[in-house]
Amino acid sequence: MLIDGDLSFGTGDIARHAHAVEAAGYDGAWAAEVGHDPLLIVAGAAPATTTLELGTGIVVAFGRSPMITATMANDVQFMSEGRLLLGLGSQIKPHIEKRYSMPWSHPAARMREYILAMRAIWSSWNTGVELNFRGEFYRHTLMTPFFNPGVNPYGAPKVFLAAVGELMTEVAGEVADGLLVHPFTTERYLREVTMPALDRGLAQSGRTRDQFQISYSGLIATGDTPESLAAAKDAVRSQIAFYGSTPAYRVVLELHGWGHLQTELNALSRKGDWTAMSGLIDDETLSTFSVVTPVDDVAQEIARRYGDVIDRFSLYVPYPLDAHDRARVVAHLREVE
Repeated sequence: MLIDGDLSFGTGDIARHAHAVEAAGYDGAWAAEVGHDPLLIVAGAAPATTTLELGTGIVVAFGRSPMITATMANDVQFMSEGRLLLGLGSQIKPHIEKRYSMPWSHPAARMREYILAMRAIWSSWNTGVELNFRGEFYRHTLMTPFFNPGVNPYGAPKVFLAAVGELMTEVAGEVADGLLVHPFTTERYLREVTMPALDRGLAQSGRTRDQFQISYSGLIATGDTPESLAAAKDAVRSQIAFYGSTPAYRVVLELHGWGHLQTELNALSRKGDWTAMSGLIDDETLSTFSVVTPVDDVAQEIARRYGDVIDRFSLYVPYPLDAHDRARVVAHLREVE
């Protein structure tokens, strides 16, 4: 299992932070699109690292045209000497239409075409074939020498796709190189829903599971004292409640018979009552969606739940976790591989 860290713009000095993540022994690191452009963050990290794989988790695909994403990703792939993991996601309809002012329709079908369009663009640059992509949602039929960056010696970047529902997961298996499992998932949902959908997509592409990577950023509530563990649990409850209020993620709750919880969380979110939302996440829900255990037991629990399924793991801790404790978890994860 590969162990990934985090690239956060909030650290200030991206290059220094990225170097520290690499020095700590992580295999990769992911930058999220939360207030800042993740491709710019990984571009800033590239010169300061040599082995660290640099991922975007995620780039909001539908907020950009395939040409813009393909161009930026191609540049970062070159700058990082082939270490980019281009993670894409659809976001949800209100954000695409109201925040990005971009069109929304048939997200799974649109995403499939988006990735194929990027691959056509990269192929045009790397092989010289005429750019002639004509789809239902996107059309790219013009590429003059002036705008052609030429062959990238490191080839096209690997594409990871974030997915929760079965249709988007099938798309990942069909046209992407990897799957980004959403933090709002459970071991049961991963095994009973995600993996069968992924297998269907892989079958469509004629590939096998060993030609594909699954990356999971898992929620962890941990601490070495009753007080620190309690604070961690409160923070994770809030995060689960936030995700659970989203209609697109209701399917995960429904598998466990908790569909009504999404309705209640959504109603409270509209009122801005975040405290009450956290109060709806009981201990059973908390332990189903996250690993809740002391620091030295985290790695074993991750391995027990997901070790035979995922290829990459990163700790999702929505609270301050002491650097020494984080390092202990990572060291233990290395031991259980």
